[in-house]
Amino acid sequence: GSIISCHKQELAFSDDERRSSGLDGGLTRRHSMSLVNSRFYQPGKFFWNERAATLEDQVLMPIQDPVEMGLTLQQLVNIAQDQPYYPTLFRRSFGDDEVTTDRISKALAQFVRSIVSTNSKYDRGSRNVNSPLDHFSNFTKMENRGKELFMSTEATGTAITCVNCHMSESFVSPTLFSPGLTTSTQNIGLDRRSTDDFGVMETTGNPEDAGKFKAPSLRNIGVSAPYMHDGRFRNLRDVVKFYSRDIEPHPNLSALLQDERGNLVRFNFSREEEDALVAFLNTLTDRNIPMDEKFSDPFRPEKDNRRNDR
Repeated sequence: GSIISCHKQELAFSDDERRSSGLDGGLTRRHSMSLVNSRFYQPGKFFWNERAATLEDQVLMPIQDPVEMGLTLQQLVNIAQDQPYYPTLFRRSFGDDEVTTDRISKALAQFVRSIVSTNSKYDRGSRNVNSPLDHFSNFTKMENRGKELFMSTEATGTAITCVNCHMSESFVSPTLFSPGLTTSTQNIGLDRRSTDDFGVMETTGNPEDAGKFKAPSLRNIGVSAPYMHDGRFRNLRDVVKFYSRDIEPHPNLSALLQDERGNLVRFNFSREEEDALVAFLNTLTDRNIPMDEKFSDPFRPEKDNRRNDR
């Protein structure tokens, strides 16, 4: 297995399987989330259960995972040292050609941080307005309606919107709300109880974190199906339908999905509103990301002649 088999560029660096294939046909435990805009996740923790404290920690974990790549860090260093091209690249990056685990983690993390999406239809509309709540002149009527539903409490008729959990121009989880919290992730009521995957609780040990999972960036969400940590939803309409009528009353259900009396809130979108939300989410797709050569496989045959010039 390799990283490229779980994070495919044409799928916004995610995977179209519910769980990714690793060594000997083994499957990863969770769905592979997109790497796009990872640098803007303010809490700075990675994986669905936030078990990696930093991106530098995260990039080494799949390499050592027995299901994914099955290498020890020493094997990794040996393999890299034995390639004719890596010592030169390490010298250019770090001043000498020594290959170390620390340097490998820094190089991989910086590559992931470089995968930034800025040229979606949403971005082109956003540049011409003062506020993301404004009407976007390049959007269809349906896309503007979906944006309104996504961002405006008046549009949904509730005190909450999608943007409560998918914040900023990167549409990612918020940073920690208060010092007492062990995570900023939310339980969105996917299941009535946690049984085989306890999410962030597996990392923090806090029972109140059971069923909480990281909310990845919605950038390029239109090309990174299936959705959720277990890939249970095949398309964006299924995701919107879930928020519309299928949220379950888990004991740790996010306060953002409850009213002032503690009753869970389902959005009850009409078919037209579902269409509008899906249309808006598709405006977050940056067509440059799947094609940008700087993120593509450097070992493709047509690149071989250029590798020594870089």
